[in-house]
Amino acid sequence: MRGRGAQTVDRGTRSGAAAEVPPQRASVASAATGSWLLRGNDDRLSVYAPVDGGVHRWTETAVGSGRFGGPDLFPVQGLTCLAVAQGANRYAHFLGRRERSGGDGPKTDLVYAVQYQTGRTLGDWRSLGNPFRDPREAASLGAPTAAVDGQGTVHVFVSGGPGGVMLRREAKSGAWEAWKDLRGGAVAGGLSAAANSAGLVELLAPGHRSVMHWVQTEPGADLRRAQDLTPAPVPGSAALLETAPGVFTAYWSEQSGTGVYAQRPGEWAFPAGGAPGEGSHAALRAAVDGYDCTVLAHQGRTGTAVLGVCGTGAESGGLWWTDTGLACVGTPALALDGHGRIVMAMVAADGAVLVNRQRPEPGLTLSDWERLSGS
Repeated sequence: MRGRGAQTVDRGTRSGAAAEVPPQRASVASAATGSWLLRGNDDRLSVYAPVDGGVHRWTETAVGSGRFGGPDLFPVQGLTCLAVAQGANRYAHFLGRRERSGGDGPKTDLVYAVQYQTGRTLGDWRSLGNPFRDPREAASLGAPTAAVDGQGTVHVFVSGGPGGVMLRREAKSGAWEAWKDLRGGAVAGGLSAAANSAGLVELLAPGHRSVMHWVQTEPGADLRRAQDLTPAPVPGSAALLETAPGVFTAYWSEQSGTGVYAQRPGEWAFPAGGAPGEGSHAALRAAVDGYDCTVLAHQGRTGTAVLGVCGTGAESGGLWWTDTGLACVGTPALALDGHGRIVMAMVAADGAVLVNRQRPEPGLTLSDWERLSGS
C-alpha cells in the first residue's frame, strides 16, 4: 500500500481564464459516522464531512475518475456529530446531533436532511426533536445512527437519557412516528444499524459487558431484541456487513485489547486479529484478484488508519492487516467506485480529507493519498 504525502486534488483551469479560486479551507474536526463515502444513483462517489457551520460535500467529476469537485457547503449550525445512511434507491440521508443556546439554557435535538441525486443540493434540515423531556436527559442525547429498510422507511436510532435505545421512523404517509423505547441496558459509545438485501434492519448497541442486538424479522415489523454478543466491546466499536444473502456478520473490538471479533447468526464469536484503537469499523465486500473478500478499515491503536482483508466468511483465519502510517481522526470510510474498485477515505490529523483507491495490480494495492480541495 502506498501512503506518500497527500496531493491536493486540482480543480483545473479553463481555457483563456484564470484558475478557479479555491474555496476557503475549512478543517474537518472528525469523520462522520455510517456511510460518509457514498456511490450515488449515477455511480459517482460523494464524500461528506461535518465542518464548522454545516456539512461539506465533494463529488466525483466523472464515474471512477478519482477527481472530486467541491466542496459544497450545506449550512446547519450547532452540529456536534453527523451520521450518513443510504437506502437501496441510493438516496443519502443525513442525521445530526445539534446543540443551540437559548434563553432557558442549551437545547439539544436531532436534525434530518436528504439528498435525492448525486451532486444536487440537500433538502431542508428539519428537526426530529429529542426523545427525552427532562433537560438533563435531553442534554445526554447520544450520536444518532440510521438505516433505510426495503420499503424506503428511514429508521433513526439514538441512545442517552436513562439508558437503552430510542427509535423514530417514518410512517408510510411520510410523516414521522412518535419515538419508541427499544429498552436495553446502558449504551457505551455509538450505535450501528444497517439493512440487508432483503430490506430488514438490524441494530448493534455496544454495552459495558456485551453488544446488544436487535433484529427485524419481516418487512415493516418492529425490531425485537436478539441474543447479546460477547466478549465485551470497546465502546462504539460495533459494525455490520452482509456477508451472505440476508445474513449480517457483526464486527467489534474486544475490550481488553485482543483485537477484532466477528460473529454470524448461529455461530460463536471468533477473533479476527488486528490492533484496533477507538471507534468503529468500516466494512465492505469487494473482489480482490477475482475472490470475494471482506475489507475492514479502522483507526489502529497507534492512531493511524489500518486496512484489513480476508476471504468473505473466512475471518476466523485472521485478516491480512496493513497500516497506512497516516494518523486519522475517527473511522475511515470504504466504498466501491463505479468501476468496482475499492476506495478509502479518511480525515487526517490536520483536518484534511484524504482519498485513495485500488490500483489495477495483484493483491489489494492502493494509490497515493490525495487531499480533497478545501479541506
